[in-house]
Amino acid sequence: AEMATARLSGTENRLVSLPLSRIRVIMKSSPEVSSINQDALFLTAKATELFVQYLATYSYKHGRGKEKNALTYTDLSHTAEECETFQFLADILPKKILASKYLKMLEKEKRDGEVREDDDEAEEEEDEDEA
Repeated sequence: AEMATARLSGTENRLVSLPLSRIRVIMKSSPEVSSINQDALFLTAKATELFVQYLATYSYKHGRGKEKNALTYTDLSHTAEECETFQFLADILPKKILASKYLKMLEKEKRDGEVREDDDEAEEEEDEDEA
């Protein structure tokens, strides 16, 4: 009841740092959402805030940037890659690599793909011979 009272008295902004209007826009972008209860909006904002705080704290404690007393993108991407809890963020926080290294990886994938296609064709020909 205390939070509801705080919300009604206009002190809501001091309880969450994230802008509720932005959170509402993001929530409404989901086709399944037709209306948003004010309490649900507030709780979503607070939960998001706590999650970001946890991600940042964990990444800082387990990251390489703590020597510099800083949280870096590399710390965040390392957490997303190594910690099972945060692995769902791996696509959003990919490891940074040089463009040249990325191009080499793409070239290798392309070559490997061509080899696999050739292998499939060879197997199909063998199957036909057996029949």
